[in-house]
Amino acid sequence: MSQTADFIRGLPKAELHLHIEGSLEPEQMFEFARRNRIALPFASVEEVRAAYAFSNLQDFLDIYYQGAGVLQTETDFRDLALAYFARVAADGCRHVELFFDPQTHTDRGIPFAVVADGLLAGMAEAQRRYEISSKLILCFLRHLDEEAAFATLRAAEPYLDRIVGVGLDSSEVGHPPAKFERVFRAARERGLKLVAHAGEEGPSAYVWEALDRLHVDRLDHGNRSLEDEALVGRLVAEGMTLTVCPLSNLKLCVVKDLEAHPLKRMLQLGLRATVNSDDPAYFGGYLADNWIAVTKALGLARAELATLAKNSFSGSFLEPAEAAEHLASIDAYAQAA
Repeated sequence: MSQTADFIRGLPKAELHLHIEGSLEPEQMFEFARRNRIALPFASVEEVRAAYAFSNLQDFLDIYYQGAGVLQTETDFRDLALAYFARVAADGCRHVELFFDPQTHTDRGIPFAVVADGLLAGMAEAQRRYEISSKLILCFLRHLDEEAAFATLRAAEPYLDRIVGVGLDSSEVGHPPAKFERVFRAARERGLKLVAHAGEEGPSAYVWEALDRLHVDRLDHGNRSLEDEALVGRLVAEGMTLTVCPLSNLKLCVVKDLEAHPLKRMLQLGLRATVNSDDPAYFGGYLADNWIAVTKALGLARAELATLAKNSFSGSFLEPAEAAEHLASIDAYAQAA
């Protein structure tokens, strides 16, 4: 596996499903808590890691929101982003489209500008240090109401020239995509791209809603689409990108083990699947870790790995000429390896 792992780490790739708050490592949690004088309910880094034992999405979200409370200043958000980019720079990552959850922060009194300015500063510095391009996607929390999402979109107005799109995350079951149809329409009218989590814990019907009610440009997760043959056919026909997160699926018990993961079948069916890390600090691995683990579990061939890498750029929101350069670099790398 070592040669395959080396091939994976060198393979040019993009990450399209990364929650920046989910890259908060326990060590950072303690560092930010100390400098912001915040008391944590954990005595040590080891105790935090022990708490990362989830049986479902809600278990994870509970500690995720608790951890985000240590993020207070623009410097915190900048440092959080830079730490993430330092890790994926070693994973062969060339482009990132990262999610952030402004409501997680504005609801506790942190101004939108503090969050956005900090993340944008980190992204700009990552471009200089690591030559990794990146785009920012604002996510609405689906357990809140649509009016709260509209308020967030209004708060984002001064930044819409630096935000590429909006997404939908948090607790899926009981919060169907259609709940946010109007705010997604408003985002589209403002020229933003649209993505949404659907078909992770929620049913395939949520994927239909994301397509027909939200009119998404890209689908986050989408595992349960495979339960509906007609839906699979539509996703293939439309060239819809799925941002799949193997270690997240395992940690949240979406799959019982990685050998049962649907990624290989997605490729066989012609779906434009990609591999991503979701919330890497909580789910046990960053970008290359996900690639390596799922490759070992499913026996993916180098041709399949190259397809996944190409999908990550074809499914990105890069300009076509930019994506084409990355696609050419994948071909060159695969031929030389």
